[in-house]
Amino acid sequence: MKPDIHPTYYPDARVICACGNTWTTGSTRKEIHVEICSKCHPFFTGEQQRIVDIEGQVDRFRRKLQAREAYEAERAARERERRAPSRPISDLELGPRAEKALQNAGISTIGQLIEKLAEGEEAVLAIEGFGRKALVDARRKLRALGYEIPTPEASAS
Repeated sequence: MKPDIHPTYYPDARVICACGNTWTTGSTRKEIHVEICSKCHPFFTGEQQRIVDIEGQVDRFRRKLQAREAYEAERAARERERRAPSRPISDLELGPRAEKALQNAGISTIGQLIEKLAEGEEAVLAIEGFGRKALVDARRKLRALGYEIPTPEASAS
């Protein structure tokens, strides 16, 4: 070994844990400070439920989890509102002529239009001023909004 290049070795170095536990060991440092040891670590103590929270990591995780749950709940509420049968017929943006024809027939909500579609295509086309193009547009926009449209096969049986 070369002389004067190695650090000083302390055979009686003192290790001090944050919980207050101390012991001696060999090290190149005279005193060592640690945050957790075998006396306070949950794995060694058997307290698996106790979570060691260094620098607020657990709190940050819980805040992120709560924010995610709130976001999911808000998203689900928006989705339910988006598919609500009580939405006005004007949300379909069918045009003024088709909307006026539906209003004159007493259909003011999307739910009422879906009920009329369940009666069959002829029942919808019988509405004065509501033609085939408006029917096709209405079905397309209802599907785009996520509504389940009754098919002629389902309403005929």
